[in-house]
Amino acid sequence: MSLTQIELPPIEAARRYKGASLDQRRLERRGQLIEAAIGVYGERGYRNATVKSVCQAAGLTERYFYESFANSEALLGAAFAQVMIHLLARMTEAAEAAGTDPLARARATLMAYYTVLRESPQGARVFLVEIFGVSPEVDALLRKALKDMAGVLLHREAPAGDLVAAGAIGAVIQIALDWIASGYQAPVDEAVEIALGACGGALA
Repeated sequence: MSLTQIELPPIEAARRYKGASLDQRRLERRGQLIEAAIGVYGERGYRNATVKSVCQAAGLTERYFYESFANSEALLGAAFAQVMIHLLARMTEAAEAAGTDPLARARATLMAYYTVLRESPQGARVFLVEIFGVSPEVDALLRKALKDMAGVLLHREAPAGDLVAAGAIGAVIQIALDWIASGYQAPVDEAVEIALGACGGALA
């Protein structure tokens, strides 16, 4: 058979593989890398991880890493964003279900926060440990995330310079760090009540 006799599939069909377009498969690979990064960073730490180790965990070659991310820092930012989206969704859902009383909302929000940290220790490490001090760009992501957390917890906007909100979130984070370092020795509800007490001034 000559080359001129070979029938090529339509362009769109050629761009699809197992029912997924190239863009869809690219998004799937990106998601695989993010999930793998959360696991790898959570187990060994961001600074001890390599692109190769993340790709191996994702079951992908390194060429696919650079299809989605410029470097490891970009992947860390994406992993952090995914953890944060899940965390804020759980906190917001809990707050809305608790009604309008500020104390009840705050307690429910903190319960959701500490429960997620307990359920997802690898994600907790990405959020609480690995994200700090990587670069000014990553620090900016963290500041935005903490501002969003404060908004959900306190049920109000927390603008830059709001030291009361900063103090409340700082206390919540530090309690979480010590709680995790202890191996989650205290029950979740005990951690919640301690954090709630630390946020008292911001809730008044």
